[in-house]
Amino acid sequence: MNITVYLGASKGNLPVYEEKTLELARWIASKNHVLIYGGSNRGLMRILADEVLAQGAKVYGFIPDFLQVKEIAHPNLTDLTIVSDMDQRKRLMMEEGDVLLALPGGPGTLEEISEAISWARIGRNPKPCILLNINGYYDFLKAQFDHMVFQGFLTKEDRANILFSDDLKEIESFIENYQSLRDKF
Repeated sequence: MNITVYLGASKGNLPVYEEKTLELARWIASKNHVLIYGGSNRGLMRILADEVLAQGAKVYGFIPDFLQVKEIAHPNLTDLTIVSDMDQRKRLMMEEGDVLLALPGGPGTLEEISEAISWARIGRNPKPCILLNINGYYDFLKAQFDHMVFQGFLTKEDRANILFSDDLKEIESFIENYQSLRDKF
């Protein structure tokens, strides 16, 4: 299975972010999954890619040419695809992944997982969308999604198709039991 991971090109300021990123990398490799990610050699992105590779699994990166030119592309991936812009990168990462998962990150990470969630709601993305809620990082976003339901802007059915969790066993179960909303359109 291809696991697309959206995450920060920074490490964050708590050791738990690196620890949980390493745990995810080991889980990906132990299940013989393939990591799909943004191709960077910085922050949590580097930590995740390096550990998946160290565990003997494959890592495919997609990086826009303007970032590759700045020499932040990871040099040791199984495969690195240079794309023309961020839109192409997001499209290919979503297409290539069987699961779309966000770790803590900045506005770009939030944009990527939000787009995947939005596309799932309109039947254009049949894949599970998961936010790895390390150290409660996504608690406020989870509350916002619940508020959307309360205010009538998100259905309970759509909300149930978005997982916020820091437990890999729960994540694995969610993936195994996931039912796409694609057929509702």
